Amino acid sequence: MALKLSLRELEVFAAVAACESVTRAAAEVALSQSAASQALAQLELALGVPLFDRIGRGLQLNEHGRTLLPRARALLDEAAALQDLFGEAALSLRLGASTTIANYLLPQRLAALRQRWPQCRVSLQVANTRDIVAAVAALQADFGLIEGPCHHPALHSQPWQQDELLVFAAANHPLAGRQVSLAELAAAPWLLREAGSGTREEVERVLLPHLGSLNVEMELGDSEAIKRAVAAGLGVSCLSRRVVAELLDSGALVPLQTALPPLQRTLWCVRHRDKAPGSSMRAFLQLDDLPPASGT
Repeated sequence: MALKLSLRELEVFAAVAACESVTRAAAEVALSQSAASQALAQLELALGVPLFDRIGRGLQLNEHGRTLLPRARALLDEAAALQDLFGEAALSLRLGASTTIANYLLPQRLAALRQRWPQCRVSLQVANTRDIVAAVAALQADFGLIEGPCHHPALHSQPWQQDELLVFAAANHPLAGRQVSLAELAAAPWLLREAGSGTREEVERVLLPHLGSLNVEMELGDSEAIKRAVAAGLGVSCLSRRVVAELLDSGALVPLQTALPPLQRTLWCVRHRDKAPGSSMRAFLQLDDLPPASGT
């Protein structure tokens, strides 16, 4: 069967979807505006449906365009991989990671990746878990590493690493240095991450069954800010042990002594269901010379 579609047409379509403008998309793919318009028109003719709603001077994906976009981007990625199959082109990694993972787990792993493949190109998008899930679903990242479970129907998720969570306070906090009841812990002023953060979701998942509720005094959008505020005596919190390791070693923070069981969470790797794992993703995930996420 003769193909009615071309990769160039799909490339133009994906660029228009991202830019919401034929003019800007034409510049992205190094075509004239008329050539880009013609390529888009030919694609819509071949498919027999319009792919965009024309709103003023802009273009917005309609239902057909939204259905096509992930498959088109997956085909373009596969074509790029085929182009490099028999050459010596460097690996190229588009990675999304939630904040804690990006700050505390990725630097060592990326350094190992670069040491093994010196020419590997890495593009890293850092945001909270909700935004990384959205980026992977939109195929703006090849895959994502997140701190909480993923519920997006378009994504496939698999466990990546285990991570230890720690309840802590300043060394001079009234709850420090003694056994703390669960009622005291629930009533203490808590500093937590913002809604949409994988850390926030996981902290509530592991703590609420034991404490019933949390007295949330502050919501902060950064784990660094939380641990510094806790060290200043503003309350208690729960974060990855890796995040607070430096301040634990200095004595500014201490683990609280409670009847809580050991707190663990799973860190997840997510990718789009319509996009097979590429060579760069496999290279990253197959690094086996790094310590696990849990521990000091």
